[in-house]
Parts: sequence; structure tokens; C-alpha cells
Amino acid sequence: MIKKLASYIKEYKKASILTPIFVVLEVVMEVIIPLLMSKIIDVGIPNNDIKYILEIGILLTVSAIMSLLFGMLSGRFAAKASSGFAKNLRKGMFYKIQNFSFEDIDKFSTSSLITRLTTDVTNVQMAFMMIIRILIRGPVMLLAALFMAFSIDVRLSCVFLVSIPILGVALFYIAIKAHPNFERVFKKYDKLNEVVQENVGGIRVVKAYANEEHEEKKFENVNNEVYNYFKKAEKIVAFNSPIMQFVVYFSVLIISWLGAKYIIGGTFQTGQLSSLITYAWQILMSLMLLSMVFVMIIMAQSSAERIVEVLDEEPAIKNKKNAIKTIKDGSITFENVSFAYSDEKDPNKYALQDINLEIKSGETIGIIGGTGSSKSTLVQLIPRLYDATKGTVKVGGVNVKDYDMKSLRDAVSMVLQKNVLFSGTISENLRWGDKNADDEELEKACELAQADSFIKEFPEKYDTKIDQGGTNVSGGQRQRLCIARALLKKPKILILDDSTSAVDTKTDSYIRKAFREEIPNTTKIIIAQRVTSVEDADRIIVLDEGKISGIGTSRELLKTNKIYQEVYNSQMKGGEENE
Repeated sequence: MIKKLASYIKEYKKASILTPIFVVLEVVMEVIIPLLMSKIIDVGIPNNDIKYILEIGILLTVSAIMSLLFGMLSGRFAAKASSGFAKNLRKGMFYKIQNFSFEDIDKFSTSSLITRLTTDVTNVQMAFMMIIRILIRGPVMLLAALFMAFSIDVRLSCVFLVSIPILGVALFYIAIKAHPNFERVFKKYDKLNEVVQENVGGIRVVKAYANEEHEEKKFENVNNEVYNYFKKAEKIVAFNSPIMQFVVYFSVLIISWLGAKYIIGGTFQTGQLSSLITYAWQILMSLMLLSMVFVMIIMAQSSAERIVEVLDEEPAIKNKKNAIKTIKDGSITFENVSFAYSDEKDPNKYALQDINLEIKSGETIGIIGGTGSSKSTLVQLIPRLYDATKGTVKVGGVNVKDYDMKSLRDAVSMVLQKNVLFSGTISENLRWGDKNADDEELEKACELAQADSFIKEFPEKYDTKIDQGGTNVSGGQRQRLCIARALLKKPKILILDDSTSAVDTKTDSYIRKAFREEIPNTTKIIIAQRVTSVEDADRIIVLDEGKISGIGTSRELLKTNKIYQEVYNSQMKGGEENE
């Protein structure tokens, strides 16, 4: 894990190396200062040697200034190294996530990935800063001060041989007990993020249903869980400070008492005692600093493990070597295809089972079926958003697994159920389909998607700003913009996954008419709940519980398929009654 994380220091290695160098120099200067003080007290003052006092005083001042300078430089380089390390970690994780398939994202969950990119990276960043600075300072200060203390008086310095092991055992115990609780805390952070993300994303629905109280209770429950686990962990960690203080004060007390006796006995000097007490504080404060780093590392360990999980994750869907980049046409073949959302071996739990299907290039295919019949799952196998568990999916006569994924997904344009627009202008959103598209191409795509008319009503037209998530346009407008964006790719296969549900039937018919007339060679797959959206398709596929219940034209299915008959009659009769 450490080796994996260390590889992300990259261009910040220099700053990471300079930080501990300046820390060591800072410590050397700090350790020299008490020695110089003792010289003034024990030699300069008793002998009334002003020249000696001034010389040592100048050395002391220079040491203090140098210590300050080295401390500032170590802090500067530590900040640069840790923030750069965090930047590289976030970049590495984000780029890795871009290569994740839907299956990989399902495994981690969106809220968990957000926590790992933010809270976990911050924890590791803080730990890294403390490691290259405090973790270096602590041991160096400890050893240097111990050396100086023993050089002054071995008898009094033996106190440290008792206090240091006591602190070491206490730290070890705290680490063992606290780490599991911090692991639980970060798992609950995932859940907290999920609740907040869901609430903020759906705040309009919450307010429309006046359901704020329910959301507050849901948040309060998760928030309390985070609080309780943190409280358990912090209760254990809280023992660190009193144990440290007790040992520090007790050690200083013993040294002061014994030192005073030795001074009275004439075997010790006041300046030596003063220096020894200072070294005692330096030794024990370095131990306190090490304990702080230790606690931070305990917290960061859980975060580091979660980050490495993402970095080590091998995407479930990857390109083959020498992958094919040219898609001949928009023909689609399903050969004995079955699919499960996990490594499920029970055929009864497959989302899709034994799908055999031939779609010719340029055909318009409608897909209809009840909720949970796996309509979306079926089409997501075409651009390899998921891979079939069994069987083969072919596009242009070639197994989709043999294609370069970017080339395949450029040829298969898909408008998902959830229509997502990004913050930016309308034209910027549309150019997700083709970043090099000119204004004429934008307008043409919007005309086909029946979006051009409402865009031109906006004062800024195609330069109109879209809020995050497209909240400042209606559901129907959002759907039409997403269709236009998909058309800009000039795909060989166009998939609309219930993407006209918020559009009125008249506009829906105009969109289908434009498809027939303007892109006849593009294979069009339309998933819909409304029969009218697929009625004029070349063929309609009826799905029922992950299996094909029937295939044919609307007229054929009205004669042969009971499910289609029920859907058709319920919708058409409802329409007649409304009229």
C-alpha cells in the first residue's frame, strides 16, 4: 500500500526530500541552544566574563534565527509536497474512475467514491505532511536531545529509559483499539454522503411533497452513527494526552528533585540542570509529537486503504490488444445472451436470459415491457456499459469485446433514462456529442430533436447558461437537448432509453418522423412506456422478466402477444376516454 501511494509523489519528490533535511537542521539548531545557555550560566556569569557572554550570546542568537529559518523552509516545502501529493492522488483516482464500467461504479457506489476523492484524500494529505515533517522531527529531536542529556549527566538521564517505554506501550495500545473504529467511521461517511447527495439532488421533490421532516430524520440517523463511532474512537485517542502529560511532568519533577540534590552536594551545576530540564522537555515533547502523528496515521490508514482499493481496482471491462477501431455498420446480434448484475450462477436470478436477436442496420426497433423487465439492461450491453454474463453481443458482425471501447461508444449513441446536462452553455453541452461541431451542425441536430424552437426563444439562444443538472430547463427540454447531443455524434446506432417520456405525443411523433427521414441508415432503438412511441417501428420487442415475449410489428403483436395487447388496449382506451 505504501509503495502504491508513494508512486503518486512524482514531481514533488524534491520538496518531499528537502522538507526532512530542513527539519533536521532546525532540530540541530534547537538542540544547540540549551547547551549555549548552560555555558552562559555556568561559565560566563560566575566569572563575570562579559566578552565570553557576548560571544556565546551571538552564537545563541544566530542559532535561534537559523532554527526559525529552517523551520519556515521545512513548513513551506512540506505544504508544497503534501498538497501536490494530494493533487496527484485525486487525479489518479479520478482518471481511474473514468475507466470504470457501470459494474465497477455499482461496486463502490457514487457516494463512496466522492468520500474517497475528498475526505479520504485530505486525511492522507495531512498524514503525509506530518510524516515528512513531524515524524522526522520527533525521532531526530529525541535522539539528539537524549545524546545531549546523557553527555551532561548519565544518572539523571536514566529517567528517560523508564518514561519512553511507558509512552511506547500506551501508544501501541491506543492504536490497536482506535483503528477499527476509524474504519467504521469512514464507511458511515459514505452513507452520510449518499443521504446528503440524494437530498440535495432531489430537493425540489422533497419540498414538493413537504417531506423535509422525513429527510431530516434520515440524515439525523446517519449523522448520529458517524458521531457514535467517532466518539468511540476519540474516547480511546483521548487517553493519549493525559498519559503523555503525566509522564512528561513526572519525569521533569524527578529530574528537578534529583538535580537540586546534586547541586547542593556540589556535583552538579545550575546551568547543567537548566539545560537538562530543557532537553527533558524536548525529549518528551518529541514523544508527544510522535503520538500525535501516530493518531493521525491511525486515522489516515483507513483512508489510505480505501484510496488504494480504487487505485488497485482493475476495470471489469477493458480493451483487448489490437482492438478493432472501425465499425462496419449498425447491425446488432444477440446470441444466447444472459446477464446478471453479479457473479450469479442461479439462472432464476438473471436479469436477462437466453436472448437471441437479429437487428439489421438502419432498422427502427421499439422495446416495450413492464417495470423490471430489463429493457435498459438489454441496450446497455450494446456499447459495453456492461458485459454479457453468457453469450455474445455483436455490432457490425463483430463481438463487441473485440472493439476499442471509445470507437464502439462513438458509434453507439445512447440517451440514458436519467437525462444529465452539465453546467455551461447549451452549445457546450451539445458539443459533448462532437467537440468540433460547427454552429450549423448544432442547429441541425437540434432541429431533428425538436429543440431548436425553444432554444431560439431564450435571449442568449445557444449561449444560454445551463445550471448544474439542467435544473433551469423543463424535463421535456432537457430530454430534447440530450437527444440532440446524441445525434451530433452521427452514430451508427442510436438508443433512446425512455428518453421522450416528458415530451408530448405530438413532439414525440415529430422526432420519430425526423429520424425516419433524416437518418434512415442509423439503427434506432427506442425504449418507451407509451405504445405510440414505438407503434410505427419496423419491429417491436416485448420483454417480460428478462426474456423476449414477442417480436413483430404492432399489427402482428396485437394478434399474437398477450402482453402487448394488454398494454395497447389499456393505453388506447384511456386515450379515447380522455378525448
